[in-house]
Amino acid sequence: MTALLRWTIRVHKWIALVVGIQIVLWVMGGVVMSVIPIERVRGEHNMAALPDTPIDPSSVIAVGQAAEAAFPGLPVRTAHLQLWQGQPVWNVVVQDGRSRLVDAATGEVITPITRERAIEIAVADYAGDPEIAAIEYFEDATWESRRPGPAWRVSFDDGEGTRIYVSPDSGLVTARRNDAWRFYDFFWMLHIMDYDERENFNNPLLITAALLALLTVFAGLLLLVLRMQRLVRMELAQHRRKNAVPPET
Repeated sequence: MTALLRWTIRVHKWIALVVGIQIVLWVMGGVVMSVIPIERVRGEHNMAALPDTPIDPSSVIAVGQAAEAAFPGLPVRTAHLQLWQGQPVWNVVVQDGRSRLVDAATGEVITPITRERAIEIAVADYAGDPEIAAIEYFEDATWESRRPGPAWRVSFDDGEGTRIYVSPDSGLVTARRNDAWRFYDFFWMLHIMDYDERENFNNPLLITAALLALLTVFAGLLLLVLRMQRLVRMELAQHRRKNAVPPET
């Protein structure tokens, strides 16, 4: 056995031992992500259809008036007109990311919303008519919502573990979660090797594991080539021995 073959075997064996489990997890994650429809993961099958109601521009207040009502004296980053709960509103966002909804007809500031209004928003967002299992309020983002800022979480008893997160500041649905999403997210975490935030696809641990896996593949290919060369040489040697002319007696 040549020195190159011995070293190739060692590299392939030890690196495969280190990253082998992660390679299996990558394959399992790929299977899960390809089998479960992404629409079910996002809960789109339970989303209510948005009403196609036109907005009459002549019936809404000016954007400057809405901005002053939402955040008096503060510079506004964005403000756009949208439908919310069937009524036209201005969604006003300031530089630090805070947002508020303003009734586009009256100029009344709608947000922050109450617990009862959060329930109405979540129920309106859901296409069916399930029972509500729980209503909770969080000051900070949870591992599940992953949206900055406070949120109301409305849990539905629909057999799918559906949870809808509503921002009290913007009055909008910020996240939809269900059992399929949580199952998918677990394997996504294992797939990208971000065990904390589950969002960083470029973390050093993943990059290191990917490079080691690539080195394992190259070592395996080199090992295959070296072994094939050895087998070819053995076959040729055996063939020459069989065809050798015996010496004359």
